[in-house]
Amino acid sequence: MTKWLSLSLHFLNSVIRSRRDLAFENLLLRQQLAVMKRNCSRPPISRADRMFWVFVSRIWANWRDVLHIVRPDTVVRWHRMGFRRYWARKSRPRGRAQVNVEIRALIRRMSVANSLWGAPRIHGEILKLGLIVSEATVSKYMIRHRRPPSQTWRSFLENHAADIVAIDFLTVPTATFRILFVMVILSHDRRKILHTNATEHPTAAWTGQQVIEAVGLNDAPKYLLRDRDAIYGALFNRKTASVGLNEAVTAPRSPWQNPYVERVIGSIRRECLNHTIILGERHLRRVIGNYVHYYNNARTHLSLEKDAPSRRSVHRPEAGSIVSRRHCGGVHHEYLRAAA
Repeated sequence: MTKWLSLSLHFLNSVIRSRRDLAFENLLLRQQLAVMKRNCSRPPISRADRMFWVFVSRIWANWRDVLHIVRPDTVVRWHRMGFRRYWARKSRPRGRAQVNVEIRALIRRMSVANSLWGAPRIHGEILKLGLIVSEATVSKYMIRHRRPPSQTWRSFLENHAADIVAIDFLTVPTATFRILFVMVILSHDRRKILHTNATEHPTAAWTGQQVIEAVGLNDAPKYLLRDRDAIYGALFNRKTASVGLNEAVTAPRSPWQNPYVERVIGSIRRECLNHTIILGERHLRRVIGNYVHYYNNARTHLSLEKDAPSRRSVHRPEAGSIVSRRHCGGVHHEYLRAAA
């Protein structure tokens, strides 16, 4: 009896409601069923689902009665969110066109490379490149330094390179299995080898005298960069101080802190000593002397824009035919032009 009463009431309710309400109810129930059939414990609500329910809530007053997958307040929140996004998009500033990506990258690169420059200086450089931007744009895109402006370590070393010389030793075995020591003194300014000498028993007095012969007494550099070898004793310190040299000592076991002279020693080994059997001190001095002459006057360096430390002149084609000059017994050659 209760079952028949329930069916009768449902039938009467269906007759009383309008066809429009039944159509909406069927549509909404089908949509929710489609959502519930998705293979997950908590079906995701897509953007299309949200737009559907927001739209229905605006055109049908009874939408809350058939909503089961979310709370009615959630649909209202979706509508408010869509309202904010719509007017935010409509109200965004139209302003000027964005600055070109290449110009922005150039401004940042200039501000990083020139930490002492402000927006006016960078703006002036950009104008010299034929690029039209405002100073306010440069100020907007330049990199802000956290600390007070300071030059880079590379700039600092380049500014003081003319006042720095470096010293180090390399060992050379002879044909009779003796060990000879070669001292190399290098100027940081043009990577020029100032002085070399060889001995079997280096002492502090001998080493200090070699430094004095290399730098001279007048216009001597200010700083001498060296390692912590025991050969540099108190007598060596007095001799270097007599010519006004301030010694800068590297950390223990840190050859990378004296890189230029270490690189030169590697070049001497690879390009000269590895191709020669040394007979004695006189032979070693002659071989090293020939290589130093080639190194300073003919060998090109990447760090010197492919020029030699003593600056080689450029020979034009009209100067004559190409001839070669032997160095280091023919291991290396120098090419130049000579008139017929």
